Amino acid sequence: MIFQTTSEDSLTRARTGILNLNGIKLETPVFMPVGTRGVVKTLSMEDLEELEYSLILGNTYHLYLRPGTSVLDSFGGLKKFSTWKKALLTDSGGYQVFSLNSLFKYEQDGVRFQSHIDGSRHYFTPNSVIDIQRSIGSDIMMVLDDCAPFDSGPERLKQSLDRTHRWAEMSVQYWEKNKNSQHLFGIFQGGIDLDFRLESLNAITSLPFDGIAIGGLSVGEPRKDFIRILNGIATYTDRNRPLYLMGVGTVPDILDGVKNGVDMFDCVLPTRNARNGQVFTTLGKINLRNERWKNSDSPMDPNCTCKVCKRYSIGYIRHLHHVGEITAFSLSTYHNLHFMKNFLTEIQNSIQKGEFLEIYAKWKNLYEKPEFSG
Repeated sequence: MIFQTTSEDSLTRARTGILNLNGIKLETPVFMPVGTRGVVKTLSMEDLEELEYSLILGNTYHLYLRPGTSVLDSFGGLKKFSTWKKALLTDSGGYQVFSLNSLFKYEQDGVRFQSHIDGSRHYFTPNSVIDIQRSIGSDIMMVLDDCAPFDSGPERLKQSLDRTHRWAEMSVQYWEKNKNSQHLFGIFQGGIDLDFRLESLNAITSLPFDGIAIGGLSVGEPRKDFIRILNGIATYTDRNRPLYLMGVGTVPDILDGVKNGVDMFDCVLPTRNARNGQVFTTLGKINLRNERWKNSDSPMDPNCTCKVCKRYSIGYIRHLHHVGEITAFSLSTYHNLHFMKNFLTEIQNSIQKGEFLEIYAKWKNLYEKPEFSG
């Protein structure tokens, strides 16, 4: 058992817990920065250590293509290659096969695809993606699954569930032969059809995974359907295992995830938006490219204690974005990840104090408004 609940909200499914990954203990709910190719864009490992992150995400598809398993094996895994000393989760790469490639073909035991880089042909199976993640050295590995588009009809969703469940069983059988201190999470699918969702949740929960992940949400569906599915599955999830909502990282979505019992989140949004000039603050979202900030000598967030806000004015960082300086991306990214860390800590504290719904209302009110403009 890698997860232990430490407190529960009496009015919602929100909870705090401890996730133990080979001796690295993390408090949940937790947000994981995305390091797709083995790095969180524009930041160093020292930056992540300063920010006190203990779990980041890498992408199996991208790391398999470059640098490749032979390089990773020669270094003893991604952690030694990159000098990352904490925990690592990798997704299976299945979603990238679907989203980055116009030429892919599902088969009984895997998926054939062409590299989006050079057109070379490849074949992922449930076993091969576990082997790749073994080369990466992930603390948490994700199974290969079939993520159908959110607007798929019943026939396509049924195909997705059949593949996902069959591949999950194959993955468990292969993983159990040699766990090697690596944990395996299952993924359930079902689009925005609640009946399919519950069928898939039941099938995946019946297998001895270390954790359960919600796949195929926040992939373009209307937000009302996102909320409806979260609400619909909440009382059926296994509270003895961590629940991971894949690819979700907006403030409102994290709040609704936590409210419905989610423990783990990842998303490129805080880092991608930072590079595009949007920062998250205690006042709301701010567009740094807005002319409004041109002559401002205030920090991006007057309530923020990160080293960026302590030193630089929003006017200066706006200037760096305006002229396209790379430093703008790293400073804004650092700030956004500092914000996310503090935001999740505030959620944890509110659950422990029995004040989660107050924090929920406060942040929903701030982040469902347009960007803050002073």
